[in-house]
Amino acid sequence: MSNEELELLLLKRAEGISSQKSLAQEIGFSVGKVNYVLRALVDKGFIKAEMFLNAQNKRKYSYLLTEAGMAEKIALTKKFIVRKKAEYEELQRDLEADNLWRKK
Repeated sequence: MSNEELELLLLKRAEGISSQKSLAQEIGFSVGKVNYVLRALVDKGFIKAEMFLNAQNKRKYSYLLTEAGMAEKIALTKKFIVRKKAEYEELQRDLEADNLWRKK
C-alpha cells in the first residue's frame, strides 16, 4: 500500500478512530507508521486532533476531518479510481492478448 493509499484510508476513517493502536492492528501497520501519517495529515490541516480534557486517559484524541481534509479525500479517491481503472484496463488487454496467443 502506498503512502497516498494509507492517507486516503486514514482520511476515510478519521472520525471513527478510537485509538491509533487499534487502528494500526486493524489495517496491518505499525502504530508508529499510523502516528507518523496522522501527524502529517494534522500538520497539513486535513485532520484536526482534539484531546479529551475530561478523559482519565490524557493521551486520548478525537480526530475530525477538516474542509481541506474532505477536499483531499475526494482528490485522493479520484486518483485512486483512475489508477485502479487503468490497472484493470491493462489487465483486460493482457488477458485478451493471452487469449489471442492461445488460439493460434
